[in-house]
Amino acid sequence: MDDHELRAWAYLSRVAEPPNRALADLVSEVGVLETAKAIRKRLVPDRFQAILRATEARAGEDRSAADLAMAASVGARLITRDDPDWPAWRMLPLDSLEESATPLVLWARGTGSLDALADKAISIVGSRAASGYGEHVTGRLAADLVGDGWTVISGGAYGVDGAAHRATLSAGGATVAVLACGIDRHYPVGHDRLLTEIARTGLVVSEYPPGVSPAKHRFLTRNRLVAALGRAVIVTEAGARSGAANTAAWARRIGVPVGAFPGPVNSAMSVGCHRMIRAGDAELVTDSSTVVELAGPIGELALIDPSPGRPTDGLTTVQLMVYDALPSAGDRAVAEIAVECGLPAADVRAALAAMDVSGLVRSDGALWRLA
Repeated sequence: MDDHELRAWAYLSRVAEPPNRALADLVSEVGVLETAKAIRKRLVPDRFQAILRATEARAGEDRSAADLAMAASVGARLITRDDPDWPAWRMLPLDSLEESATPLVLWARGTGSLDALADKAISIVGSRAASGYGEHVTGRLAADLVGDGWTVISGGAYGVDGAAHRATLSAGGATVAVLACGIDRHYPVGHDRLLTEIARTGLVVSEYPPGVSPAKHRFLTRNRLVAALGRAVIVTEAGARSGAANTAAWARRIGVPVGAFPGPVNSAMSVGCHRMIRAGDAELVTDSSTVVELAGPIGELALIDPSPGRPTDGLTTVQLMVYDALPSAGDRAVAEIAVECGLPAADVRAALAAMDVSGLVRSDGALWRLA
């Protein structure tokens, strides 16, 4: 990409509030240079007239050179759909929506590849006012996912977001923070050091150019990217009005699985999770293995069930009754076993014979014992 194209992309990233399908469609049709020229001159094809209204306030303000310079000063770069780092597969569901919610560009701070990091990623979201329980389960989940080679995506906010990012970094993993403000701004300010560390080992990402302030509608817009970049969205703790519900709603819209951790039944901070589980809007998850299973297509990524198997797991009800009637030490005759379990002697003999073949019991003639 030459400097003129890069400048055109940077100009377009600021000229309209994202996402804007008409703007993206015009770029696809005539290219980025012609689109930028058409908006500056206020001359677009008739079917793209909506672009003129969307860009009216900012069309005459070209800050592309300054934006690119500011981004470079903080170690950030512009990623377009033609860039190898563009997470095309993860963005595809957003592009398929009727209104097309795919970002026009992304600004990324850090050395990691967004496409590579998002290839095997889980998004963890939840309450900004997380309880000790919420931070604990979030930290445990993030650390366990890192151990299994997963990237953790979150929004860089206080509470659950921060706990997810910190646990990932502490475990030596890579994490991506998706911001609702300019790529040069650290919001919240209290996470300045955390976001700096995330950029050092992973990525800080935004669709907003440098200098853009955070705003409520931008957080809601940002949430769709958090949802899209993960193979699953996991809500570890959420109150009745948590913004995590918006991220989960975006995930359901684009076909990304949603999981929620249950919390104490009397905790106001888990009401949102319980509502989603009860309504069938989220699967109940309790640890990294259930999260990984949820994220994989038809169990592709499911881990082996960690619960140990028992020798009696495959027994029929009658066989189990006979097995339980045998003493832990010593032996018994068939008649004694029949009395103990209350079954006919013929049924006892048949059950003992079947368990003898499977190696669960043995006989030294008239008496039977556990193998």
